Amino acid sequence: MSKQAQLQASLERLRSALPELRGALIATTDGLSIAHALGANVEPSRMSAMAATALGLGKRITSALSAGHMTETSVTGTDGQVFIYAAGEAGVLAILAPHGTNVGLIHLEARDVAREIAALLGGVPA
Repeated sequence: MSKQAQLQASLERLRSALPELRGALIATTDGLSIAHALGANVEPSRMSAMAATALGLGKRITSALSAGHMTETSVTGTDGQVFIYAAGEAGVLAILAPHGTNVGLIHLEARDVAREIAALLGGVPA
């Protein structure tokens, strides 16, 4: 199975484990979309760029505060949440979820997927 197919399969497993998700994507730290499972109203290239930007900002914050390596962050709005996970040195995983989704379960599943992505992209796991 190709690396691209393996990454897409990781997203599909995540979506199967958490069917209430609005979407998930994998991007490079430069903001290029690698794989996605998003709703029709979400543009993958735009979401990839924003996820990479959020990851980069998180890395700067954790560095400035001597908080170690950035591993994850979230943004909560009135209609949902976005979770951003570092996937090694080369990737980022973004998850879109409605309010009311079990955040603990999201973290449990997404952290495993982020480690899979890191391994597939050849980066050091976060």
